[in-house]
Amino acid sequence: MSAAPNNIELSIVVPVYNEELIIDELKRRLMASAEMVTEHYEIIFVNDGSRDTSLQKLKTVCEEHDKLFYISFSRNFGHQIAITAGMDFARGNAIVTIDGDLQDPPELIAEMYAQYKEGYKVIYAKRTKRKGESLFKLLTAKMFYRLMAHLVSFDIPLDVGDYRMISRDVLDYVKKMKEYDKYLRGQIAWLGFKSTYVLYERDERKFGETNYPFKKMLRLAFNGITAFSDSPLKVATSMGFTVCLLSFIILMYAVYMFIFAKDQVLPGWASTIVSITFIGGVQLLCLGLIGEYISRIINNVRNRPLYVIDETTAKKKED
Repeated sequence: MSAAPNNIELSIVVPVYNEELIIDELKRRLMASAEMVTEHYEIIFVNDGSRDTSLQKLKTVCEEHDKLFYISFSRNFGHQIAITAGMDFARGNAIVTIDGDLQDPPELIAEMYAQYKEGYKVIYAKRTKRKGESLFKLLTAKMFYRLMAHLVSFDIPLDVGDYRMISRDVLDYVKKMKEYDKYLRGQIAWLGFKSTYVLYERDERKFGETNYPFKKMLRLAFNGITAFSDSPLKVATSMGFTVCLLSFIILMYAVYMFIFAKDQVLPGWASTIVSITFIGGVQLLCLGLIGEYISRIINNVRNRPLYVIDETTAKKKED
Protein backbone atom coordinates (compact mmCIF):
# COMPACT_ATOMS: atom_id res chain seq x y z
CA MET A 1 0.00 0.00 0.00
CA SER A 2 1.51 3.31 -1.08
CA ALA A 3 1.89 6.26 1.25
CA ALA A 4 -0.79 8.94 1.38
CA PRO A 5 0.13 12.39 0.06
CA ASN A 6 1.21 15.05 2.53
CA ASN A 7 -0.87 17.79 0.89
CA ILE A 8 -4.26 16.37 1.86
CA GLU A 9 -7.08 18.75 1.00
CA LEU A 10 -10.06 16.83 2.36
CA SER A 11 -10.49 14.52 5.35
CA ILE A 12 -13.71 12.60 5.93
CA VAL A 13 -14.30 11.20 9.43
CA VAL A 14 -16.84 8.40 9.73
CA PRO A 15 -17.83 6.84 13.09
CA VAL A 16 -18.92 3.23 12.63
CA TYR A 17 -20.84 1.04 15.06
CA ASN A 18 -22.34 -2.27 13.91
CA GLU A 19 -22.64 -1.27 10.25
CA GLU A 20 -21.39 -4.49 8.59
CA LEU A 21 -24.21 -4.54 6.04
CA ILE A 22 -23.43 -1.13 4.64
CA ILE A 23 -19.62 -0.84 4.69
CA ASP A 24 -19.13 -1.54 0.98
CA GLU A 25 -21.77 0.93 -0.19
CA LEU A 26 -20.55 3.47 2.35
CA LYS A 27 -17.00 3.20 1.04
CA ARG A 28 -18.12 3.48 -2.59
CA ARG A 29 -20.26 6.57 -2.10
CA LEU A 30 -17.73 8.31 0.14
CA MET A 31 -14.89 7.80 -2.34
CA ALA A 32 -17.02 8.95 -5.27
CA SER A 33 -18.07 12.08 -3.37
CA ALA A 34 -14.51 12.86 -2.27
CA GLU A 35 -13.16 12.47 -5.79
CA MET A 36 -15.67 15.05 -7.02
CA VAL A 37 -13.81 17.53 -4.80
CA THR A 38 -10.13 16.57 -4.98
CA GLU A 39 -7.81 13.65 -5.61
CA HIS A 40 -5.93 14.52 -2.42
CA TYR A 41 -8.26 13.17 0.24
CA GLU A 42 -8.41 10.66 3.06
CA ILE A 43 -11.29 8.79 4.67
CA ILE A 44 -10.91 7.81 8.32
CA PHE A 45 -13.30 5.19 9.67
CA VAL A 46 -13.57 4.99 13.46
CA ASN A 47 -14.78 1.62 14.71
CA ASP A 48 -16.47 2.37 18.02
CA GLY A 49 -16.34 -1.10 19.53
CA SER A 50 -18.61 -2.78 16.97
CA ARG A 51 -19.85 -6.22 17.95
CA ASP A 52 -20.39 -7.47 14.39
CA THR A 53 -17.90 -7.85 11.53
CA SER A 54 -17.61 -4.12 10.83
CA LEU A 55 -13.93 -4.03 11.83
CA GLN A 56 -13.01 -6.93 9.54
CA LYS A 57 -14.77 -5.26 6.62
CA LEU A 58 -13.08 -1.94 7.39
CA LYS A 59 -9.69 -3.64 7.38
CA THR A 60 -10.45 -5.16 3.99
CA VAL A 61 -11.51 -1.93 2.29
CA CYS A 62 -8.62 0.00 3.85
CA GLU A 63 -6.12 -2.56 2.56
CA GLU A 64 -7.54 -2.15 -0.93
CA HIS A 65 -7.29 1.66 -1.03
CA ASP A 66 -4.36 3.76 0.15
CA LYS A 67 -6.59 6.75 0.95
CA LEU A 68 -8.71 4.84 3.42
CA PHE A 69 -7.71 4.37 7.06
CA TYR A 70 -9.30 2.93 10.15
CA ILE A 71 -9.12 3.48 13.90
CA SER A 72 -10.47 0.78 16.19
CA PHE A 73 -11.30 1.44 19.85
CA SER A 74 -10.70 -1.09 22.60
CA ARG A 75 -14.41 -0.79 23.47
CA ASN A 76 -17.42 1.40 22.78
CA PHE A 77 -16.66 4.98 23.83
CA GLY A 78 -19.64 6.68 22.20
CA HIS A 79 -20.49 8.54 19.02
CA GLN A 80 -19.12 11.95 20.00
CA ILE A 81 -15.81 10.48 21.17
CA ALA A 82 -15.50 8.48 17.93
CA ILE A 83 -15.86 11.67 15.90
CA THR A 84 -13.33 13.37 18.17
CA ALA A 85 -10.78 10.59 17.60
CA GLY A 86 -11.21 10.79 13.85
CA MET A 87 -10.72 14.55 13.91
CA ASP A 88 -7.58 14.13 16.03
CA PHE A 89 -6.08 12.10 13.18
CA ALA A 90 -7.50 14.18 10.30
CA ARG A 91 -4.78 15.82 8.20
CA GLY A 92 -6.87 17.67 5.63
CA ASN A 93 -7.47 21.40 5.21
CA ALA A 94 -11.22 20.76 5.15
CA ILE A 95 -12.68 18.15 7.48
CA VAL A 96 -16.07 16.47 7.07
CA THR A 97 -17.79 14.45 9.78
CA ILE A 98 -20.59 12.14 8.68
CA ASP A 99 -22.34 9.18 10.31
CA GLY A 100 -21.73 5.72 8.90
CA ASP A 101 -25.37 4.73 8.38
CA LEU A 102 -25.82 6.62 5.07
CA GLN A 103 -28.87 8.49 6.31
CA ASP A 104 -26.84 11.59 5.48
CA PRO A 105 -25.92 11.61 1.75
CA PRO A 106 -22.15 11.85 1.07
CA GLU A 107 -22.99 13.45 -2.29
CA LEU A 108 -23.58 16.71 -0.39
CA ILE A 109 -19.85 17.05 0.30
CA ALA A 110 -19.16 18.77 -3.03
CA GLU A 111 -21.78 21.45 -2.27
CA MET A 112 -20.33 21.94 1.20
CA TYR A 113 -16.83 22.25 -0.23
CA ALA A 114 -18.01 24.97 -2.63
CA GLN A 115 -19.19 26.98 0.39
CA TYR A 116 -15.86 26.31 2.09
CA LYS A 117 -14.03 27.77 -0.92
CA GLU A 118 -16.23 30.85 -0.62
CA GLY A 119 -14.62 31.54 2.76
CA TYR A 120 -16.98 29.86 5.23
CA LYS A 121 -15.24 28.08 8.10
CA VAL A 122 -18.18 25.90 9.19
CA ILE A 123 -20.72 24.44 6.76
CA TYR A 124 -23.64 22.62 8.36
CA ALA A 125 -25.91 20.13 6.63
CA LYS A 126 -29.38 21.26 7.69
CA ARG A 127 -32.20 18.75 7.57
CA THR A 128 -35.46 19.88 5.97
CA LYS A 129 -37.05 16.45 6.35
CA ARG A 130 -36.23 13.34 8.38
CA LYS A 131 -37.62 10.26 6.67
CA GLY A 132 -38.53 7.10 8.54
CA GLU A 133 -38.53 8.67 12.03
CA SER A 134 -41.43 8.58 14.44
CA LEU A 135 -43.54 11.63 15.22
CA PHE A 136 -42.35 11.45 18.83
CA LYS A 137 -38.67 11.61 17.82
CA LEU A 138 -39.32 14.44 15.38
CA LEU A 139 -41.17 16.49 17.99
CA THR A 140 -38.65 15.89 20.77
CA ALA A 141 -35.72 16.74 18.47
CA LYS A 142 -37.42 19.94 17.35
CA MET A 143 -38.16 20.92 20.96
CA PHE A 144 -34.60 20.20 22.09
CA TYR A 145 -32.93 22.29 19.39
CA ARG A 146 -35.14 25.27 20.21
CA LEU A 147 -34.72 24.85 23.95
CA MET A 148 -30.95 24.66 23.52
CA ALA A 149 -30.94 27.81 21.39
CA HIS A 150 -32.91 29.59 24.11
CA LEU A 151 -30.68 28.49 26.99
CA VAL A 152 -27.21 29.21 25.59
CA SER A 153 -25.65 32.65 25.22
CA PHE A 154 -24.44 32.16 21.64
CA ASP A 155 -26.06 31.32 18.31
CA ILE A 156 -26.55 27.61 17.82
CA PRO A 157 -27.91 26.28 14.50
CA LEU A 158 -31.30 24.59 14.46
CA ASP A 159 -32.07 21.17 12.98
CA VAL A 160 -28.48 20.15 12.29
CA GLY A 161 -26.64 17.05 13.45
CA ASP A 162 -23.02 15.98 13.16
CA TYR A 163 -22.86 16.14 9.37
CA ARG A 164 -20.72 19.19 8.70
CA MET A 165 -17.53 20.50 7.15
CA ILE A 166 -15.05 22.61 9.10
CA SER A 167 -11.79 24.29 8.17
CA ARG A 168 -8.41 23.41 9.62
CA ASP A 169 -8.27 26.41 11.96
CA VAL A 170 -11.68 25.50 13.42
CA LEU A 171 -10.42 21.97 14.04
CA ASP A 172 -7.32 23.30 15.80
CA TYR A 173 -9.53 25.05 18.35
CA VAL A 174 -11.89 22.07 18.73
CA LYS A 175 -8.91 19.85 19.56
CA LYS A 176 -8.09 22.15 22.48
CA MET A 177 -11.49 21.41 24.06
CA LYS A 178 -10.74 18.34 26.17
CA GLU A 179 -14.12 17.99 27.89
CA TYR A 180 -14.97 14.39 28.70
CA ASP A 181 -18.71 14.81 28.08
CA LYS A 182 -18.50 15.87 24.45
CA TYR A 183 -21.14 17.86 22.62
CA LEU A 184 -19.42 18.81 19.37
CA ARG A 185 -22.41 20.67 17.92
CA GLY A 186 -22.23 23.12 20.78
CA GLN A 187 -18.44 23.35 20.84
CA ILE A 188 -18.18 24.24 17.16
CA ALA A 189 -21.04 26.76 17.39
CA TRP A 190 -19.45 28.30 20.52
CA LEU A 191 -16.29 29.14 18.57
CA GLY A 192 -18.27 31.61 16.50
CA PHE A 193 -16.53 31.17 13.14
CA LYS A 194 -18.22 32.27 9.92
CA SER A 195 -20.78 29.59 9.09
CA THR A 196 -23.49 28.67 6.63
CA TYR A 197 -25.52 25.60 5.75
CA VAL A 198 -26.74 23.48 2.88
CA LEU A 199 -30.19 21.90 2.87
CA TYR A 200 -31.05 18.24 2.39
CA GLU A 201 -33.62 15.58 3.20
CA ARG A 202 -32.36 12.92 5.59
CA ASP A 203 -32.97 9.37 4.37
CA GLU A 204 -34.35 6.59 6.51
CA ARG A 205 -32.03 3.90 7.77
CA LYS A 206 -31.60 1.06 5.24
CA PHE A 207 -30.24 -1.69 7.48
CA GLY A 208 -30.42 -2.55 11.15
CA GLU A 209 -31.67 -0.40 13.98
CA THR A 210 -30.67 3.07 15.07
CA ASN A 211 -27.59 3.30 17.26
CA TYR A 212 -29.11 6.34 18.96
CA PRO A 213 -32.18 5.17 20.90
CA PHE A 214 -34.16 7.59 23.04
CA LYS A 215 -32.00 7.02 26.12
CA LYS A 216 -28.81 7.99 24.28
CA MET A 217 -30.52 10.97 22.66
CA LEU A 218 -31.70 12.16 26.07
CA ARG A 219 -28.17 11.81 27.47
CA LEU A 220 -26.70 13.74 24.54
CA ALA A 221 -29.30 16.47 24.98
CA PHE A 222 -28.53 16.77 28.68
CA ASN A 223 -24.79 16.87 27.96
CA GLY A 224 -25.39 19.71 25.53
CA ILE A 225 -27.43 21.75 27.99
CA THR A 226 -25.13 21.25 30.98
CA ALA A 227 -22.00 21.84 28.89
CA PHE A 228 -23.03 25.27 27.68
CA SER A 229 -25.64 26.60 30.08
CA ASP A 230 -26.05 27.01 33.82
CA SER A 231 -29.78 27.61 33.41
CA PRO A 232 -30.72 24.27 35.09
CA LEU A 233 -28.97 25.45 38.26
CA LYS A 234 -30.81 28.76 38.07
CA VAL A 235 -34.09 26.88 37.64
CA ALA A 236 -33.27 24.75 40.69
CA THR A 237 -32.55 27.89 42.72
CA SER A 238 -35.80 29.50 41.60
CA MET A 239 -37.79 26.37 42.43
CA GLY A 240 -36.20 26.19 45.87
CA PHE A 241 -37.05 29.84 46.53
CA THR A 242 -40.62 29.34 45.31
CA VAL A 243 -41.17 26.30 47.52
CA CYS A 244 -39.78 28.15 50.54
CA LEU A 245 -42.12 31.06 49.87
CA LEU A 246 -45.14 28.75 49.52
CA SER A 247 -44.17 26.90 52.68
CA PHE A 248 -43.93 30.20 54.58
CA ILE A 249 -47.37 31.26 53.35
CA ILE A 250 -48.86 27.91 54.37
CA LEU A 251 -47.19 28.22 57.80
CA MET A 252 -48.68 31.68 58.33
CA TYR A 253 -52.09 30.41 57.30
CA ALA A 254 -51.81 27.45 59.70
CA VAL A 255 -50.84 29.75 62.59
CA TYR A 256 -53.75 32.06 61.78
CA MET A 257 -56.25 29.19 61.68
CA PHE A 258 -54.86 27.75 64.93
CA ILE A 259 -55.28 31.06 66.76
CA PHE A 260 -58.50 32.46 65.30
CA ALA A 261 -60.37 29.44 63.93
CA LYS A 262 -59.17 26.49 65.93
CA ASP A 263 -62.58 24.81 65.92
CA GLN A 264 -62.70 24.86 62.10
CA VAL A 265 -59.40 23.08 61.60
CA LEU A 266 -59.90 19.45 60.67
CA PRO A 267 -56.97 17.15 61.32
CA GLY A 268 -55.84 15.34 58.18
CA TRP A 269 -52.82 13.70 56.73
CA ALA A 270 -53.38 14.27 52.99
CA SER A 271 -52.18 17.88 52.95
CA THR A 272 -49.19 16.96 55.10
CA ILE A 273 -48.15 14.09 52.84
CA VAL A 274 -48.59 16.20 49.69
CA SER A 275 -46.50 19.02 51.13
CA ILE A 276 -43.72 16.71 52.27
CA THR A 277 -43.53 14.80 49.00
CA PHE A 278 -43.64 17.98 46.92
CA ILE A 279 -40.86 19.66 48.88
CA GLY A 280 -38.86 16.43 48.95
CA GLY A 281 -39.24 16.04 45.18
CA VAL A 282 -37.99 19.56 44.55
CA GLN A 283 -35.02 18.97 46.84
CA LEU A 284 -34.09 15.75 45.07
CA LEU A 285 -34.42 17.43 41.68
CA CYS A 286 -32.15 20.28 42.75
CA LEU A 287 -29.61 17.86 44.21
CA GLY A 288 -29.70 15.82 41.02
CA LEU A 289 -28.99 18.86 38.87
CA ILE A 290 -26.13 19.91 41.11
CA GLY A 291 -24.84 16.34 41.03
CA GLU A 292 -24.76 16.37 37.22
CA TYR A 293 -22.51 19.41 37.21
CA ILE A 294 -20.29 17.93 39.90
CA SER A 295 -20.05 14.71 37.88
CA ARG A 296 -18.82 16.70 34.87
CA ILE A 297 -16.19 18.35 37.04
CA ILE A 298 -15.01 14.98 38.38
CA ASN A 299 -14.79 13.48 34.88
CA ASN A 300 -12.58 16.31 33.67
CA VAL A 301 -10.43 16.44 36.82
CA ARG A 302 -9.58 12.74 36.42
CA ASN A 303 -7.88 13.66 33.14
CA ARG A 304 -8.29 10.19 31.68
CA PRO A 305 -7.84 9.78 27.91
CA LEU A 306 -11.03 10.34 25.94
CA TYR A 307 -10.58 7.06 24.11
CA VAL A 308 -8.31 4.03 23.89
CA ILE A 309 -7.16 2.86 20.45
CA ASP A 310 -6.66 -0.87 20.04
CA GLU A 311 -5.28 -0.66 16.50
CA THR A 312 -5.12 1.86 13.65
CA THR A 313 -3.65 2.62 10.26
CA ALA A 314 -4.34 6.35 10.51
CA LYS A 315 -1.55 8.89 10.99
CA LYS A 316 -1.69 12.24 12.71
CA LYS A 317 -0.76 15.47 10.99
CA GLU A 318 2.82 16.57 11.62
CA ASP A 319 2.72 20.19 12.84
